Amino acid sequence: MGWMAKLYSLGAREVKPVVTRRLAARWVLGLLLCCGIVAGAAVAQTPAASQADRIAALERVAAQNATAIANAQSAGDNAWMLTSAALVLLMSGPGLALFYGGLVRRKNILGTMMQTFAMMAVITVLWALVAYSLAFGSGNAFIGGLHNVFLHGVGLTPDPAYAPTIPLQTYMIYQLMFAIITPALITGAFAERMKFSAMLVFMVLWAIIVYTPMAHMVWGVGGLLNATAVGAGGLAGRFPCLDFAGGTVVHVTSGVSALVTALYLGKRLGFPQKAFMPHSVVLSFIGACLLWVGWFGFNAGSALGASGLATSAFVATHFGAAAGAIGWAAAEWFRNGKPSVLGGISGAVAGLVAITPASGFVRPIDALGIGLAAGVFCFFMVVKVKNLFGYDDSLDAFGVHGAGGTLGAILTGFFANSVVNPIFGAGKATGFFEGNHRQVINQLIGVAIAWTISIIGTLIILFVVDKLIGLRVSEDAEREGLDLSQHGEEGYDWEGG
Repeated sequence: MGWMAKLYSLGAREVKPVVTRRLAARWVLGLLLCCGIVAGAAVAQTPAASQADRIAALERVAAQNATAIANAQSAGDNAWMLTSAALVLLMSGPGLALFYGGLVRRKNILGTMMQTFAMMAVITVLWALVAYSLAFGSGNAFIGGLHNVFLHGVGLTPDPAYAPTIPLQTYMIYQLMFAIITPALITGAFAERMKFSAMLVFMVLWAIIVYTPMAHMVWGVGGLLNATAVGAGGLAGRFPCLDFAGGTVVHVTSGVSALVTALYLGKRLGFPQKAFMPHSVVLSFIGACLLWVGWFGFNAGSALGASGLATSAFVATHFGAAAGAIGWAAAEWFRNGKPSVLGGISGAVAGLVAITPASGFVRPIDALGIGLAAGVFCFFMVVKVKNLFGYDDSLDAFGVHGAGGTLGAILTGFFANSVVNPIFGAGKATGFFEGNHRQVINQLIGVAIAWTISIIGTLIILFVVDKLIGLRVSEDAEREGLDLSQHGEEGYDWEGG
């Protein structure tokens, strides 16, 4: 049996490690079970406050994320608005300065361009002193107050009443660019015959008496024509007039005032017997292209943020300009047998003018219709109506801006669509074709007020300035040209080496 003993001894040695491993596993499982019981007891005994702390921590993270998102939106909106402000300034100088400068005779180019440049300086100072406060400060339904004179209270925090995501100073400087170009547009009507000193006094008074009340009525808080002030009480929003970027505030006021000024001053020496041809359509072409580009800041910037509404206004602006150029060129081609370069660029400006009040309210296809109508209508006003009545609107400021702005403001009432901009509230019709038939009446009221204040205000200012210092240059000075008679320089030195 010796071999059996050896076999048993070998088996015992084989089995013993297995038993040992089993015992170790049981110890490990037991230890884990004990740890689980202890952990469970610890969790069961955790104070309720720690759970509240975790919830509070999650809420803080959510709040931080919301703040970060809001800051990002504010930064994006502010960047777009500062860019838009620069684009609108581009419209004045060099855009309008070149456009008008090329249309006058060579001896008047500097004098004409200087008028626009002067507005960039003078209106800026006036805006800071008092004009911004009169336009956008708290006041009544017709004019703002003096709470923001010297830009008091106009800081780097947003004013939700105007633009909740950009600093109030950004809004202020953006609106300044509109105040600069509006009186500059009037200079096209009295080009080549008004004294520079008289022009400065006239424009300062015009900005205060005509522009600021119109801007307040349409865009200011509590304004009579402010479409966003409906239900604010009193006269606020009683006649909500849709004017997204300045159809009435900018173009109707400047265009009508231009006509009044041209009639008051009288015709240029030799008009209409003598033809007054543009001395450089090339300069005017460059200026018109700069106006087209700058107009994106003018209209799309009026969304006051980098939003879908800004995109809609951008698209409408471009489509309106293109259709306006085609409308004017086609009408001219039909009448004269050929389209001119000057006609094409004039039509583009007419389309831009007409789409301005509608840009934030209409669909792209409607923008094409408005631009096309403006091109044909403004061509008719310049070629037919101007010749019929014989007034000397030197650079057709009324024919394009007054007529085009009036047409655009009225058509806005027809084509405005709540899908683009539900300004009166979700589910409420905006324009005539959508069911809000009253809106056309409101647009006509806004246009009538703009015409009235422009005619009366401009006549008063012209009379006062004429009596104080005189408006028109002498006949000798007019023959010599504004460059030499008003500034002592010439735009072109043909003999210089």
